[in-house]
Amino acid sequence: MPLALVRTSLNAIYDKNDFLTKLSSQISLLTGKPENYVMTILQSNIPMTFAGNDSPCCYIEIKSIGSISAKKMSEALCKSIAKYTSIPTDRIYINFQDVKASDWGFNSSTFG
Repeated sequence: MPLALVRTSLNAIYDKNDFLTKLSSQISLLTGKPENYVMTILQSNIPMTFAGNDSPCCYIEIKSIGSISAKKMSEALCKSIAKYTSIPTDRIYINFQDVKASDWGFNSSTFG
């Protein structure tokens, strides 16, 4: 049920699979949700500007049914994204969304 969608202006991320696997594990730890329900998505080479220029930047959406602690998660995710991509933390936006269980579909049903 947790989803991490990462959009970045970087042309490529060195090892996409390693990046997504580490992100999946981190999202599982941060939300306390089983990793077998975590989905990670990476979209790179997206035309983006931040603060009026096109230096590398990143936009992340985190969605989950509960278990979101935005302040704690923001710090952890910014640090790990910056470490992995070299994008400065002040060029990363994160949008956190707590989704109702009845609005999250899975396996031909919903979670609530």
